[in-house]
Amino acid sequence: MPEGDTVWNTARVLHRALAGARITSSDFRVPQLATTDLTGWTVRESASRGKHLLLRLSAPDEAPWTLHSHLRMDGAWRAYAPGERWNGRPAHLIRVVLRSPGAVAVGYHLHEMALVPTTEEDRLVGHLGPDLLGPDWDAAEAVRRLGDHPEQTIGEALLDQRNLAGVGNLYKCEVLFLRGVSPWTPVDAVPDLPGMVTLAQRLLAANRGRWTQSSTGSLHRGQTSYVYGRRAQPCRRCGTAIRKEELGERVTYWCPVCQPERPGPPAPG
Repeated sequence: MPEGDTVWNTARVLHRALAGARITSSDFRVPQLATTDLTGWTVRESASRGKHLLLRLSAPDEAPWTLHSHLRMDGAWRAYAPGERWNGRPAHLIRVVLRSPGAVAVGYHLHEMALVPTTEEDRLVGHLGPDLLGPDWDAAEAVRRLGDHPEQTIGEALLDQRNLAGVGNLYKCEVLFLRGVSPWTPVDAVPDLPGMVTLAQRLLAANRGRWTQSSTGSLHRGQTSYVYGRRAQPCRRCGTAIRKEELGERVTYWCPVCQPERPGPPAPG
């Protein structure tokens, strides 16, 4: 399940494999780009924006273009050496193949693919909030955007990429546990929003450059998270069984003791 740090890592892999190279052939397996041929184009750079991947190219006439893809929950890019076996995913999930003299980049189960002039990138990613791993990261702006929806649950607000770009379900659950906040808490009842977004950025940045995502500090299997993926297992702090429920369109994990829900109004009479 790609989150902001995974997409950042993916962008770096593609950059190392393709940046500066001329594309020798391309094969798009999505209807909207089926007739597109990037042969002769040059890869300038690969970058990420939240969960979006931006492969910036130069056409033969030097015009700058961007190949955009969204990884959502199941997309992936892999880079292979020429002649190396493609073993990343089943072949029927391949959406694009880009070949260069030194590498082959294969995109699996990609979403929202589009080829646009680089000057029009904002049409695809301009709605996103500050990127936790990008040069535009601005904690105060992220807090402001979260505060624009005071009655929304903090669990849903953290996943809204228009507020801050890069937090997925794993980091949502882990940040809320570490801050001791119930996922169902309204945004306006969260005691320290600046502290929460700062922690989220710190966690993603700590995992940047590696594929194992850890919020506990441990990279050992089964020890990388406090609550995420640990339904019915004992809380690492208090021993209470971790719970799992749906919140909005996503599941959430939390400890009912370490993350108590805000008390409701007193019962009448």
